[in-house]
Amino acid sequence: MEAESVQSCGRSGGIVLTDNWPGYSLDLFCYPAHYSGDLDCVFIPHGMIMDRTERLARNIMDELGDNDIVVLCVLKGGYQFCADLVDRIKALSHNSQRSIPMRVHFIRLKSYLNDCSTEDLHIVGAEDLSFLAGKAIVGTGKTMKALLEHVQAFRPQMIKVAALLVKRVSNTWAYLPDYVGFEIPDRFVVGYALDYNEYFRDLNHICAISEAAKMKYKI
Repeated sequence: MEAESVQSCGRSGGIVLTDNWPGYSLDLFCYPAHYSGDLDCVFIPHGMIMDRTERLARNIMDELGDNDIVVLCVLKGGYQFCADLVDRIKALSHNSQRSIPMRVHFIRLKSYLNDCSTEDLHIVGAEDLSFLAGKAIVGTGKTMKALLEHVQAFRPQMIKVAALLVKRVSNTWAYLPDYVGFEIPDRFVVGYALDYNEYFRDLNHICAISEAAKMKYKI
């Protein structure tokens, strides 16, 4: 799941990291040696991500447990969050009285150049979503406002959006997902499948990237 955006005055329902959140020292965690010097701090440790994802899975089960679910995963940045969220929904389903029929479909959005979001949004894999008709949709990923307009044309029974991260921004058009892991400052982060020009997807933790790394990996 990549980072969504939330108004600074809004309430996301997620764990709130304040604007002055310093993160954790890199010395406290293991991370790939090839990123030495590229990171400022560990913003959200992997264990905290997993615990929060399990809580979101429980919330989804409680609200959508009586519906057939299609999970619409937004690649590339959303794949790790989606995979872990689906695993936890499956585990909860297998160990409860309610067994949820669930399918996963993948699409790809691209709207970033370096660390800047652009207006040029490309949607790949969403040309024909007619199988969504009458289903409950759980979307995971970024830039959901534009995608929702496309998905709604196929008349699903309902649409719910899960995002691991939302960023606090001042834009009044910011979209607020239904299920939120963490609300964070408007800062560019990497790791847990979130990238900077295809680098850093192999980090387990969500980290703040250094200014030197932005120049090093800039296109």
